Amino acid sequence: MIRILHTADVHLDSPLKSLAMRDAELRDQVRTASRAAFVRLVDYAIAEGVAALLIAGDLFDGNERSARTAAFLTLQLERLRERDIRVFYIKGNHDAENPLTGELDLPGNVHVFDGRGGKVQLAENVWIHGVSFASRHAPDSLLAKFHAPVGGAINIAMLHTSLAGAEGHDLYAPCAVSDLAVAGFDYWALGHVHRRQVHSQSPWIVMPGMPQGRDIGEAGPKSATLLTIGDTVDIAEVPTSVVEFLDVRIDVTDAKSDDALRDLMRRRLRALARDLVSDSAVVRLHVSGRTARRWQILRDQDVWAETASEYARETGRLWLDKIVFALSDGAEPGQTATDELAAIMATIRGEIGFSESCRTELEELLKELPPQRRAELLPDASASAELAQRLAANGADRILAQMKGAAS
Repeated sequence: MIRILHTADVHLDSPLKSLAMRDAELRDQVRTASRAAFVRLVDYAIAEGVAALLIAGDLFDGNERSARTAAFLTLQLERLRERDIRVFYIKGNHDAENPLTGELDLPGNVHVFDGRGGKVQLAENVWIHGVSFASRHAPDSLLAKFHAPVGGAINIAMLHTSLAGAEGHDLYAPCAVSDLAVAGFDYWALGHVHRRQVHSQSPWIVMPGMPQGRDIGEAGPKSATLLTIGDTVDIAEVPTSVVEFLDVRIDVTDAKSDDALRDLMRRRLRALARDLVSDSAVVRLHVSGRTARRWQILRDQDVWAETASEYARETGRLWLDKIVFALSDGAEPGQTATDELAAIMATIRGEIGFSESCRTELEELLKELPPQRRAELLPDASASAELAQRLAANGADRILAQMKGAAS
């Protein structure tokens, strides 16, 4: 029986992104989360006595050069070498642009596949095949570069690919799942898409996801995949993340008072902390529902944000990223002065002149931000107008909340 651990998209030293990182205690705990997750992989590989660790691309993150990252990685790979655990590594798009991948003198137990492709025998009846990215961009399929599977053996193929496309990921080394299924390999060890997905069981086609999420867009606990090769090939999910990001929703429809809302928040957060897979989590809290107290809650949303943050912190395992309110008004119908003002502001927001004015003001403000942050806020041509409208709507809600909350 042979065991092999499969991971991808480690993105060593990639920073975690969250408003919660303003908390110094959290920052200190998770600033090296990607490293801690990799250490967990190595610890698990040693504890389980695996024969090999497969890294299916993007071990590194971008083009940052760091001697500390190189030293850390070498130490962990040496730990595996001391236990006779081999490492097979293909370069993904991030690795191809990182100078460390060409400079590191990796331990002798590490085999790095090049862009021409190749195969290496792991055991008498197990072969590992792989193809690396030769450069940062791989617009065409890499399947033609794979050597034919070895007859009468278990053949594992490593490929960094977006498959036919995945939301939030650029198209790299595209191919169809059906193309992989008929190629003759027993297990496809994929990488690139950060969300775990088993695309096929016969043969196995597995995207393991990343071992450590970095922001709310990579929510949930993260893991690697353990292969057990006996008469058949079986797989199991292995938890790896140190901190996870969670999108959490609370319906406040039945919370008729501040005390009831506070109790609801505290119970929900305590339950999350109790059931957490990772050591800790960063929570984005979505508060929704129909309530007659909508305007008071919106008026005091800063207070509620601080309250939720304290409830999260008291668990010892949770931190609040931010709180998002999406409440509907449960008050009895009836036109008031503030209702009329709301209608007027909605009409104004729909006028072309107002929209253009908002967008101009916004563009001036955005010039004060670093280029990378501007790119995140405005990824395409339509984003500027959408952001201006969203900010205007939020501003109108805050004004109405102040007026209605004060009058109630």
